[in-house]
Amino acid sequence: MTVRQDQDRHVAEETVPQARAARELELKPRELELAVQLGEVRTVAAEPGGRRRVPRQEIERHRSAEGFPKALRTRLWVVGTTEGAELLGIGPARFARLARGGCFAPVRFYVNRYRVVVWSYLASDLADFADGNPELLTGRTPALLKAALDKHPDRRARGWRARRLDQLRAQAGDPWERAAVPAAVLDLGELARAVPDPDERACLCALRPALVPSRPDAAAARDVVDDLLLAEDPDEIEWYRHCLAAALAQARAARPAPGRAHPPTAPPAPAAAPAGERKPPEADIGRAGERAGERARPPRWRAWLRPRAWRRT
Repeated sequence: MTVRQDQDRHVAEETVPQARAARELELKPRELELAVQLGEVRTVAAEPGGRRRVPRQEIERHRSAEGFPKALRTRLWVVGTTEGAELLGIGPARFARLARGGCFAPVRFYVNRYRVVVWSYLASDLADFADGNPELLTGRTPALLKAALDKHPDRRARGWRARRLDQLRAQAGDPWERAAVPAAVLDLGELARAVPDPDERACLCALRPALVPSRPDAAAARDVVDDLLLAEDPDEIEWYRHCLAAALAQARAARPAPGRAHPPTAPPAPAAAPAGERKPPEADIGRAGERAGERARPPRWRAWLRPRAWRRT
C-alpha cells in the first residue's frame, strides 16, 4: 500500500460522508450545507475532486454540546423577507430597503418559477443588526442609506458574493486554490486582463470553486443564477482584481503554477489594503444613523437566539 493510499484510508476511517453527518447531527441536507458554508461544521478534503467529508470528532463535538440539536439548528435559522420583517418589527418594504442597501448580507438564495431571485438571511445576523442599529428600524431613512441606494440600487447579490468568497477562502488549503477564489467571480475577459499568462490562467480556471452546489435545470433560471455569480459593478470588479493580484503574488512565491518551471515576470503585487478596506467597498450603512445614548432593550426573540450557553467560543 502506498503512502497516499494509506492516508486516504485513514481519512475515510476518521470521517463520514456529509449525508451521514447530516443524519447524525439531526440536520436536513440543506441545513448541513449551510452549516459547512458558515464554518459551523468543519469538513476535510477527501480524495482529489471528491466531496469533502466531516470528521467524526466534529460530529461528537456538536452532539456533546449543551442544547444539541436545538442550539445548532437555531444558529442555522434562515428567514425570508416576510419573516425577517416580522422578527425586526418592521414592514416588508422597509426590510427590503435595508437589505438592498447592504445593511445585512443574504446567506443563500433560490430562483422561483417566475425567475425572481428569493433571498434568505440568517436570523442571528438580523438580531445583531437590530441590536446595533435600533434607529434604522424606525423613523425616516438616513441620508447615507439613501445615497447608497442611489449609487447601487441593490447590494444583495454583491453582499452574498463577498460572504461566499470569504467562506471559500477559509476552506482553501493551497495558495493557488486561494488565488482561484476571487477569480471565480470574474468573467473570462476580466480574468484574461488580470492574468495574461495562459498557464496561470488555465490553472486558476481549473481550481475555481463553485459558488453554488448546483445550478437549476431550466435554462432561464440558470441564466439568472449565472448572472449572480459574477461581479457586476466596476468598483466590485476592481476590488476582486486587486484581491486576485495579491493572492497571485503569494501563490507565485510558494511555487510556479502547474505546467511551469518558473513563475513569469510580473509587476509588484499591490500594496495591502488599509484596515478599513479589507472588504469590498461597501458603505457602513449599518451604523449610518447611530446615536449616542443607551440602546433600546432587545426584544425577547433576539435574546432567545443567543443564550449564553449557546454562544460560539
